[in-house]
Amino acid sequence: MNRTRCPWGEDRLYHDYHDKEWGTPLHDERMHFELLVLEGFQAGLSWRTILKKREAFRQAFDNFDVKKVARYGEAKIAELLQNKGIIRNRLKVNAAIKNARAFMAIQDEFGSFDQYIWSFVDHTPIQNNFSELNQIPAETGLSRHISQALKKRGMSFVGPTIIYAHMQSIGLVNDHLVSCFRHKELGGG
Repeated sequence: MNRTRCPWGEDRLYHDYHDKEWGTPLHDERMHFELLVLEGFQAGLSWRTILKKREAFRQAFDNFDVKKVARYGEAKIAELLQNKGIIRNRLKVNAAIKNARAFMAIQDEFGSFDQYIWSFVDHTPIQNNFSELNQIPAETGLSRHISQALKKRGMSFVGPTIIYAHMQSIGLVNDHLVSCFRHKELGGG
């Protein structure tokens, strides 16, 4: 079936991510952590690069088990920095570990990271109605607010652009173009 998609990816890898994940409201703790880490690693790179390495990241980071990642020490950091299947950046690896600890503290305080992150949109996705890719912002006032809140809780690599990408990926905001079949599926008017 030929469906109109957002025009940001023309290969199977992008199509699968676009059609099955991007913008779909997410309420899974492990997936929240996975996407937060991957979006941090994506900084300065293309999302396609991350998608191509996603399985290697899952293996390297113990399937994004937040409790395991929070306990990583120098030996595991050294192992990760030698892993050619992932992005080998010490700052990003350290941020993933630091963010795991902050993620768990948020879970302890709010019952779940899901409860916390969705509270920023009153548990209802923001429905945008963009017709062109160039209308979609890289960051918003809300992404700046969430970024500051996460930084205050000890996270890093959670700037407003990374957080807006996270908001899009987990469905806090529906930024599928109005011409895209997913826009309406995800509640767009």
